[in-house]
Amino acid sequence: MLLSYITWNVSPALFTIPGIDREVRWYAFAFVLGLFIIGPWILKKIWNNEKIPSEWMESLIYYVFFGMIIGARLGHCLFYDPLYYFAHPLEIIAFWNGGLASHGGTIGIIIAIWLYSRKVTHKSMLWTFDRLVVPVGFVAALIRLGNLMNSEVYGHPTSLPWGFIFVRGAEYPDSPCHPTQIYEAIPYVLVSFICLYLYWKCAAYKRQGLIFGVFLLGIFVTRFFVEYLKNVQEPFELQMLETMHINMGQALSIPFIIAGVWLVYRALTTKSTG
Repeated sequence: MLLSYITWNVSPALFTIPGIDREVRWYAFAFVLGLFIIGPWILKKIWNNEKIPSEWMESLIYYVFFGMIIGARLGHCLFYDPLYYFAHPLEIIAFWNGGLASHGGTIGIIIAIWLYSRKVTHKSMLWTFDRLVVPVGFVAALIRLGNLMNSEVYGHPTSLPWGFIFVRGAEYPDSPCHPTQIYEAIPYVLVSFICLYLYWKCAAYKRQGLIFGVFLLGIFVTRFFVEYLKNVQEPFELQMLETMHINMGQALSIPFIIAGVWLVYRALTTKSTG
């Protein structure tokens, strides 16, 4: 074996702002890089390709940003610790203290796109999603790498040679664990490359819902299986595992997987709009 384990003791801070002693974290950098640079750059290529009004894209970025942040925060509060947040409602808005749920973010984006489609494009939600999701896998991968830099959202102890000892982590700081952040990030990048291929080489956006369906399947099937290797986020999930053999992240992934199957089937059995 070339590796016995990897000791991971990277600081979550990218740098400290002089004078005010405030940290800029890798997670925030990854978030901004994905959401405000890589994502819009790819979307601009799509917009130019189809000669879509540029103001639609500007509005889309705002709708997605606020939908994702609000949805991710509410998702964490309602899915993982509702009793605490109902008792301390002001804590719900304290997103800077941590606690964002990707499934909640997805639901928030869906609601935002519903509003965006009604108020801006006056097209179907699937029209928007088939274009929006093309770069989202890259964004999701960057966020998982941000989790890696924070030494969070990792897996159970493992004897595999690529296990990480997360020195700064809250669980198992002395044992090699599955780097599930990387396990998720790699498939997410592959999903975005598949979506890029479907858009540019296959003109799959002419089969409404196909790209979106493939995206949902790629992201949430990955999430479902990687969850088996992760540490649970909340104690109640231990009971879920005992009784249902799945945790909250897996339970929340199932509706998106079903939606992905339906969208792909619908797109392939419906006449192309091109």
